[in-house]
Amino acid sequence: MRIGELAAVVGVTTRAVRHYHHLGLLPEPERRANGYREYGLRHAVVLARIRRLTELGLGLAEVRDVLADDAGKDLAEVLTELDEDLARQEAALRERRARLRTLLDAEGGMPAEGPVSPELAALFAGTSHLSDSPMAVKDREIIAFLETAMPAEDRERLVASVGEALGSPEAMARAAAAYALLDALAGAEPGDPRVEEAAVALAGCIPPGLFPGTGELDPDDGFLRAFYDDLAPAQAEAVRRSLRILAEERR
Repeated sequence: MRIGELAAVVGVTTRAVRHYHHLGLLPEPERRANGYREYGLRHAVVLARIRRLTELGLGLAEVRDVLADDAGKDLAEVLTELDEDLARQEAALRERRARLRTLLDAEGGMPAEGPVSPELAALFAGTSHLSDSPMAVKDREIIAFLETAMPAEDRERLVASVGEALGSPEAMARAAAAYALLDALAGAEPGDPRVEEAAVALAGCIPPGLFPGTGELDPDDGFLRAFYDDLAPAQAEAVRRSLRILAEERR
């Protein structure tokens, strides 16, 4: 058989056959005098076995172990490990689907910031009236980013702190006032006298649990620098001053 005939018989592509040759999975056949490969029945049997094993989900390295004469693992052992791995994947998929269903069924729908935890989505739903505030929108984006990037234990602290900052009508009113002051600084210079007022208002909205140590308020932190660069100069200065206020309070 020629390579095209072999591939057609087994139901794979000629590219796959050449790839298996390159990896050493399929023995190279002898060549005719004209240079063409001549495949026999044994090649078709081995190629069909490779196809069946890959369709079961084995990687090509695992297929090599099964096919090798001195295989460290027999087929039953490899397939048992594959079955256990698929069971773990099934459990992970069920968990992911359950989380997705919780998000899709959440009251208020999916937040504009994309998929976040149900707890954070519920908090965001309570701030929908602040959607006209550019600073509030930016704040929500940053909180959603932090929840994604943080370790699990820090995510829980973040969500709890956001709940403390936005979880009551009084806290919401303080946040709205701080956002309004920050929005008003969009075209101002860092020396604007309104900067101090905005900084004090912002510091009053940040709960103690969000920054439990003064080290986390380091103004030279790389993330904070990137955050400042995304703000107007006066807004960035207000955030810097608010962090200094919090650092002083925690000493």
